[in-house]
Amino acid sequence: MAGPTIAFFPEGAYGPTNNCVGIGRVLQERGARVVFVVEESFAGTLEAQGFEEALMRLKPKPEVEEEPGQFWKDFIRDTAPQFHRPTIDQLEDLILPIWQELVDGARSVDERLVEIFDELRPDVIVQDNVVAFPAVLASGRPWVRIVSCNPLELKDPALPPVFSGYPSADTVGWDDFRRRYRELHDPLQREFSPFCVERGAPPLPEGEFVHESPFLDLYLYPAEADYARSRPLGPTWQRLESCVREVTEPWEPPTGDGKLVYLSLGSLGSGDVELMRRLIGFLAESEHRVVVSMGPQHAALELAPNMVGAEFLPQPAILPHVDLVVTHGGNNTVTESLHFGKPMVVLPLFWDQYDNAQRMDELGLGIRLAPYEVEGDELRGAIDRLLGDEALARRLGAISARLQARPGTAVAADAIQALVD
Repeated sequence: MAGPTIAFFPEGAYGPTNNCVGIGRVLQERGARVVFVVEESFAGTLEAQGFEEALMRLKPKPEVEEEPGQFWKDFIRDTAPQFHRPTIDQLEDLILPIWQELVDGARSVDERLVEIFDELRPDVIVQDNVVAFPAVLASGRPWVRIVSCNPLELKDPALPPVFSGYPSADTVGWDDFRRRYRELHDPLQREFSPFCVERGAPPLPEGEFVHESPFLDLYLYPAEADYARSRPLGPTWQRLESCVREVTEPWEPPTGDGKLVYLSLGSLGSGDVELMRRLIGFLAESEHRVVVSMGPQHAALELAPNMVGAEFLPQPAILPHVDLVVTHGGNNTVTESLHFGKPMVVLPLFWDQYDNAQRMDELGLGIRLAPYEVEGDELRGAIDRLLGDEALARRLGAISARLQARPGTAVAADAIQALVD
């Protein structure tokens, strides 16, 4: 008997896509037909990993050939000056335009998604998106929501506002941030909700751009780093803790003396050439070896003698070998670093990266630094403090052992399978 058809629909960026790949591979090994609904710029990327693809577009096709996730790379490049501003000031000129682009994409692609789901007839649809796509709900099929951003996305009055990067133990500024967020975003949300209803989905919850699934909701954050809520999440919610895909790409650490440091600002943050050059310069003066994820602007970067790197690197294959991670604070990198027990220096740029940076810092699992203000001595000093903290190494080792004993990819696959068994 043929296995179930599972359609994965991740946001058009590497983080959510890689998260879904790990789960999809487990389901595929169990006999499921796994199909990825992806933007045309990703065409062939999932196929090369053994999955079927169903292609769609969120925006009109450009005249030039695209790389995977090119739209968001271009968008972040053009809005990168906003990264220098305080998070409350980013709300109008960075966060709101991102929501607007996401909503516009959801409107544009809905008819195509209806076609895809009618053709595939999936037993379950798994989406990892921060905005609603009405075709998912209107399909009449069981569907799963994955939250692969920081769990402050699941709002709670006792927790800091999402995207703020504010401390958990100090409520100063929380109300002002929330008020400004609502003032800017409520008009767009109230405009988008009727579209969802028109296309066969329920109205959006107040203040939200996405629905909870009545079937299954998954979020990605280890228990040791999660937040104490004043209101428990509903019965459909499960915590995956970590969700690390297996990689087959071979990778050997470079030879030499010194600890091994991994620098990655993600596929979007690494596009800021001047910032990457600055950090490479700081780490060139370190006594440690450095592995650099160079990203889309790799040709414009020159590595120092103590460094190796490439445009793309198999991060889950690298992390077991390194001693410390310098990261932008993307949720995948943060949770994968904890999965492998690595301390972090976090240099947040936008979205939930500030929340992850603050959480790692306030829990003592890493150090938060300002990416455009940090100086070389400060960065190298933070690295050396973390590398010399034996108590932290033991603590991270215990977290890693627990997470690896119960892989989130298998936990998620079990929960998804339960919807069709």
